[in-house]
Amino acid sequence: MDRNVGGVDRAVRIALGVLVAVAGAAAIGGYWRAGAAVGALILAIGAVLVITGTTQRCPIYAGAGIDTCETER
Repeated sequence: MDRNVGGVDRAVRIALGVLVAVAGAAAIGGYWRAGAAVGALILAIGAVLVITGTTQRCPIYAGAGIDTCETER
């Protein structure tokens, strides 16, 4: 599979994903009054951001024809 997430996009996805996942875990743990179901959804969104950032592959980008990698193929 070709990479389509690069550079700054990758770093932002990973950093934001970690923050979102921590917020989701806090909601699940009761530290944030959003509720467990909302916390689970937020945690899943954070996990997707971290996964797409670390693998450098985003299926939404692939479907839309977007490529933020700086490397030539």
